[in-house]
Amino acid sequence: MKQVNLRELYPDAYKTDFFVEVSEEILETILTFQRNEAAYERQLYRHKAYYSLNCGNGIENAVVYHVPTPEDILEDKQNRTLLYDSVMALPEKQANRIYAHFYLGMTPVEIAKAEGVDPSCVRLSIRKGLKRLAKKMQ
Repeated sequence: MKQVNLRELYPDAYKTDFFVEVSEEILETILTFQRNEAAYERQLYRHKAYYSLNCGNGIENAVVYHVPTPEDILEDKQNRTLLYDSVMALPEKQANRIYAHFYLGMTPVEIAKAEGVDPSCVRLSIRKGLKRLAKKMQ
């Protein structure tokens, strides 16, 4: 068992020293939290996020990295499903080429080699397919 000063952990709540005995596991958790908090503060400082016009350090930087809500996740999933269905509604060659390029990450040259055609045909097919998608999605 180790002793922890609660005034150091909670300076707003404890104005005088107040020692409590905690287990090794709890002490390690507290120390891990303190290390993570210090690392976050260093990161804010290194990325110049300490120049905040609002209260607190780096509030603008912290706002940029928000955790998506369940509604955001659902909306993203619905949009991806709609896009996938629209791609698959294209003519077969265009759909396969767009799928290979954007979903599988293949280059037009790789797609052309796999199909045994000229890469310019694949590029043109992808471009036309994207135009069709743009018209459908409007």
